[in-house]
Amino acid sequence: MDGTATDESNSRTIPWDSGTFYVILSSSLMGVMGVSLISPVLPQLQAVFDVSDAQIGLVITAYTLPGVFLTPFIGLIADRIGRRRVIIPLLFIFGAAGAGMALATSFTELLALRFLQGIGASALVTLAVTLIGDVYEGGRQNAVMGVNSSMLGTGAALYPLIGGGLAGIRWNVPFLFFGVGILVGVFALVVLPEPDGQQSTDVRTYIRRLRDVSTDPQAAAIFVAIFVIFFVFYGAVQTALPLLLSDEFALTSGEIGVTLSMVAVASATVSSQYGRISQWRTAPELVALGFVAYGISLLGLWIAPSPIFVGLSLLAFGVGFGIVMPSVDTTIVTLVSNRLRAGMMGMRTSVLRLGQTLGPVAFTFLAETAFETSTTGYRTLILGFGLLILASGLLAYPFLRR
Repeated sequence: MDGTATDESNSRTIPWDSGTFYVILSSSLMGVMGVSLISPVLPQLQAVFDVSDAQIGLVITAYTLPGVFLTPFIGLIADRIGRRRVIIPLLFIFGAAGAGMALATSFTELLALRFLQGIGASALVTLAVTLIGDVYEGGRQNAVMGVNSSMLGTGAALYPLIGGGLAGIRWNVPFLFFGVGILVGVFALVVLPEPDGQQSTDVRTYIRRLRDVSTDPQAAAIFVAIFVIFFVFYGAVQTALPLLLSDEFALTSGEIGVTLSMVAVASATVSSQYGRISQWRTAPELVALGFVAYGISLLGLWIAPSPIFVGLSLLAFGVGFGIVMPSVDTTIVTLVSNRLRAGMMGMRTSVLRLGQTLGPVAFTFLAETAFETSTTGYRTLILGFGLLILASGLLAYPFLRR
C-alpha cells in the first residue's frame, strides 16, 4: 500500500502530493487520447495519403483492434508480474508509436504504427483503475475514482479541440502530441511503486472464469449493449460524421474538433450527477433511457441543416453516454462475485474494443459500396441505426420497469 493511503483511509482528501496519483491520472488521459485526438484530422489524412473513406476508417480500426484480443489477458499478466512492469512498457509503446506516425511516408506505415500504438493503449485505463484499487482505500479511494472519471471526461472533451488545432499547423503535428506518453512512462519509472498483495492466477482458471461470465444471460445482454454503443459511436460519430462535416459543410479540422467535443462535454456533466440519477431509476432502466437519447441524437444528425444543429444533436449522445456507461459498470460489478469480477471487466473491455474496431470499417465500407455516394450512405446509415436504437430503448424501458 502506497504511503498516500494512510491509516485515515476514510479521508476523502485528494492526494495531490502523490506521484502515483499523477501516474494514474496521466495513464487514464493517455488511454482516451488515441481516437478523440485524431478523429477531427481524418478528412485531412484522407487528402494527404489519397485514400478512400473505407481506408481512412482503418486509422481507427488499426488502433482499437489489439485491445479486442489483448485486454482480457492484461489483468492476468499484471497479476502475475505486477502492475508497474506492465503499465510502464505500455506507456512507452503508446508514446513512441504515436509520435512515430508523424514521420510516416505512406499509409501502410501509418497503419502499422497505429496498430503498435493500439497495443500500448489496450489496457492503460484498466490498469489505472486497478492501481486506484491497489493503492487507496475507503473514502480516499472513492475520491480518487471520482477525480479519475472527471479527468477522462475532460480529456475526451479537450482532445478533439487540441487535435483539430494542431492539424491547422500541419497534418502530422497532432501525432507528435502522442509523445507525451513517453514522458509519462519516464515519470512512472521514477515514482511508481509496485503495490503489495499481488496474486497470480493460472491461465486455466482465468479462462474458465471468462467462459462462466460470458454464458450468463444478463451479462450477455450487457455485452450486446456495450457492443452496439461503441459500434455506432465509433462508426457514425467518430468516423462518418467528420467526413460528412468536411464534405457537406466544409468545416476545418479545428471546427470538426469543437463539434465532436460536445459528446464529451454532455457526458462529463451528466455522469458527474450519476449518484443522484441512479436514485431515480435502476441501472437497466437507465441503459434503456440512454438508448433513447442515442436514437434521438442520431435522428438529429440525420436532419441537421447546419453544424450548430449537429453540435446540439451530439449533446444528446453525450447525455446517453453519461447515464449508460456508469449504469453498465454498476451492473457488471454487482452481477458476479469478487472472484469473477476481473474476468467480467476484461470481457467488457474486449467487447467494447470489438465495437470500436468494427464500427468504422462497417460504416465506411457500406457507405462506399451500397450507395450511390458516400454522403448518401452515411446519412442513410445514421438514420437506420437511429431508428433501430430509439425503438430498442422505447420497447425495453416499459419491460424493465415491470
